[in-house]
Amino acid sequence: MQHTIAAIALLVRDYDEAIAFYTRCLDFELIEDTPLGGDKRWVLLAPPGSRETRLLLAQASTSEQDACVGEQGGGRVFLFLHVDDFYARYEVMRSRGVRFLEWPREEPYGTVAVFEDLYGNKWDLLQPRRP
Repeated sequence: MQHTIAAIALLVRDYDEAIAFYTRCLDFELIEDTPLGGDKRWVLLAPPGSRETRLLLAQASTSEQDACVGEQGGGRVFLFLHVDDFYARYEVMRSRGVRFLEWPREEPYGTVAVFEDLYGNKWDLLQPRRP
């Protein structure tokens, strides 16, 4: 029996601005955008070529949820974006205005740099080392 994590809910302030950031700055693909009634939508995004985990954008609808937008990792790196060519992706993202919090560095597990999404969630851009 196989189990997978199908999606991770990511709180956002606005569906459309989040879709624009992830598709324009990170090259994510919009997998689905289905109205659910009222202001709710089922919005799934994924990096190009991803077949497993998706991001489910969840627009904050209460003051408690709004306070958590950009803070889902409690100030730590929350999400990890694996890439095949770190420096090419790094340069593309920088040219599109993505804010990196550090210079790229080499670690035992790969080449990595921390960046923020449009709300301040911290991500690792990571090219894992091949064994």
